[in-house]
Amino acid sequence: MNISIVGTGYVGLVSGACFAELGATVHCIDTDSDKISKLNNGIIPIYEPGLEDLVHRNVKAGRLFFSTDLTESLNDVEMLFIAVGTPPGEDGSADLSHVLTVARQIGQNLQKYLLVVTKSTVPVGSSNLVREAIEQELAKRGKKIDFDVASNPEFLKEGAAIDDFMKPDRVVVGVESEKAKELMTRLYAPMLLSNFRVIFMDIPSAEMTKYAANAMLATRISFINEIANLCEKVGADVSMVRKGIGTDSRIGSKFLYPGPGFGGSCFPKDVKALIKTGKDHDSPLTLLESVEAINERQKKVLFGKFSDYYKADLKGKRAAIWGLSYKPGTDDMREAPALTLISQLLDAGCTVKAYDPAAMDEARHRLGDSIEYASDIYDAVRDADVLFHVTEWKEYRMPDWQKVKSLMKHPLLIDGRGVFNKSDLEGINYLRIG
Repeated sequence: MNISIVGTGYVGLVSGACFAELGATVHCIDTDSDKISKLNNGIIPIYEPGLEDLVHRNVKAGRLFFSTDLTESLNDVEMLFIAVGTPPGEDGSADLSHVLTVARQIGQNLQKYLLVVTKSTVPVGSSNLVREAIEQELAKRGKKIDFDVASNPEFLKEGAAIDDFMKPDRVVVGVESEKAKELMTRLYAPMLLSNFRVIFMDIPSAEMTKYAANAMLATRISFINEIANLCEKVGADVSMVRKGIGTDSRIGSKFLYPGPGFGGSCFPKDVKALIKTGKDHDSPLTLLESVEAINERQKKVLFGKFSDYYKADLKGKRAAIWGLSYKPGTDDMREAPALTLISQLLDAGCTVKAYDPAAMDEARHRLGDSIEYASDIYDAVRDADVLFHVTEWKEYRMPDWQKVKSLMKHPLLIDGRGVFNKSDLEGINYLRIG
């Protein structure tokens, strides 16, 4: 099959490389000429395990192409995926301006049948807006050209995206015509041959499925964080509570790890957008409003433990941070708990030195010279009054704790992920969530 994907961000680039790996000819389009130039020169703009090899292999095989010109391949492809960003507006709603710009460009240049598929995370009803935008541009040209729209939301986890794409729990596809269903069935034939679940449904249900899935996962995280904070008050151990409830088959153990709050490009944005959709349709989502509020409070918990330990005497203290990305396996720092922590530390008059295996360049871009950047985990803790463990990268799991202790000015570890054993931390003051 011959397809185009507009947008070479996280979703577009991963999807394009994976579709090419499955045998499709893929044209990845982006208005960012610098990004396209880098991709054409083998430079991958995001960190995702395995992605660089996948891109290089399929470019070499002649199945994957990068361009800034949507019209170049528009009338040579059978379907076009819209995978551009939908950032949150001030009111929490998803900004569809980039999506609708692509739709208008399609209408301005379309010459033959095309299946237009929204892969961007968009609110219910967005596919209708895409259709209307294309039809309006066709009408301006005095053209009547048949096309279909469909919805194919992504469920990729950063750090495991390629595996998620190739071995999905499910593929959700919203269609409104048999022709669209036939094309999407052909595209996902390799998944069907491998017995993966491709679930066809109407377009509004597909659009809602994406938001509902992320909202449910975010709810689980906020729930266990609330329980963890209560455990501290009543003398319970949240790690034991988690095991106790996670073994219930109705509940399960996934997304029940307490921590400093969720971040990234999906959960915060999608929860906000779904709350806004509820308000717009006079169906308030009070549960999700609480999930969002809990998460914002949770991002301040680590600093609160630090402040309590030093009785608010923080000016001049030196803080070390292990982990800047919102989760391991990515350099993504959007809505990362580390950003909230760093802001609080700097406001309190502390100096900060941080280390992350993947996100150092992104941190420099976001934070400039407001903090110091360490060369490794041990460089980060030198002369520190506190060590914050914020992102659970594997390389933090088994450090030489005696070396850590000897390098620190004051051996205080505040573990935001609860992964360390207190018995390994002889001589180190250890605080954790829950």
